[in-house]
Amino acid sequence: MNAKKIVAIIPARSGSKSVKDKNIRVMNGKPMIAYSIEQALASKHIDRVIVSTDSEEYKKIAEEYGAEVPFLRPAEISGDFSLDIDVFKHALSWLKENENYVPDIFVHLRPTHPIRDVKDIDAMIELLINDEEADAVRSLSPAAQTPYKMWLVGEENTLSPVAICDVKEAYNAPRQILPKAYMQNACIDVIRSSTIGEKSSMTGGKILGYPMNYDFDIDTEADFLRAEQHIFLKSCMDSDKKLTIVCDIDGVIAGKTAENNYAKAFPIKHNIDIINKMYDKGHKIVLHTARGYVTGIDWSEVTKKQMADWGLKYHELKFGKPNADIYIDDRFYDIAALETL
Repeated sequence: MNAKKIVAIIPARSGSKSVKDKNIRVMNGKPMIAYSIEQALASKHIDRVIVSTDSEEYKKIAEEYGAEVPFLRPAEISGDFSLDIDVFKHALSWLKENENYVPDIFVHLRPTHPIRDVKDIDAMIELLINDEEADAVRSLSPAAQTPYKMWLVGEENTLSPVAICDVKEAYNAPRQILPKAYMQNACIDVIRSSTIGEKSSMTGGKILGYPMNYDFDIDTEADFLRAEQHIFLKSCMDSDKKLTIVCDIDGVIAGKTAENNYAKAFPIKHNIDIINKMYDKGHKIVLHTARGYVTGIDWSEVTKKQMADWGLKYHELKFGKPNADIYIDDRFYDIAALETL
């Protein structure tokens, strides 16, 4: 593999409105920007890690975590609607004019995506290096909704499809036969500096995709909480710290039944397997249920027998959970997400 000058750029303007100061907001004990800096420093291909910011405060924090901040970004390219291309053109120009240094490749790591695998960074760099015709590589996650069933609304409410494919009238076809679609996930972009400088583009003509199975881009408070919980749980798993995991029964372990006749409940085997894996790893499993909270019916024996028959492993079974239409909890975690840990 040819030696290349590879620079990570972490854009971190101040003044976020959706999540206040989210680039430096503390997440599990350190500012969010620190995660991207540490990931870039851990790459086996990246030579320099530069934070592009308009803030002296952000500059100080970035330098504390090992990044370079050789310049402050001008205010005119640090607003809500500033474009990535302007940020990268500024960095490219500054490095050339002030250091006579021109990188071959830029790695774009947004601090608003604090969770990423360093192996993915290196794999994407290698993809670009190994394809001389490619201008950029962009990370992707599977799209939650297929674009082939989406519409644009024109004059007089006329519809035109957002996307078309080889399937006739794809918008009327079963989702299962439609092409798999992906969304760019704002995690990692790898771009040739010539794409930025000569083509004035962050992608160029030939763009390579790099699918991944995670997406933690932060735009809202809910996104922040989800990412923070994931980092906390991942650190616990990596350090062998034992957790207490409290699980609801109906809707998580058992399918919901008509009129809450729990005797007719059926097991959700996939979720039971996930909980059993957590049990086998030494975590404490507590079941907490609202069965009988409203009616006063004692469902304890039925529930214990179901758990035994379904092979669920647990340490405690607690009744008396208040019945509610909605539960709001800052420690809530989707059971499906446990599979990624």
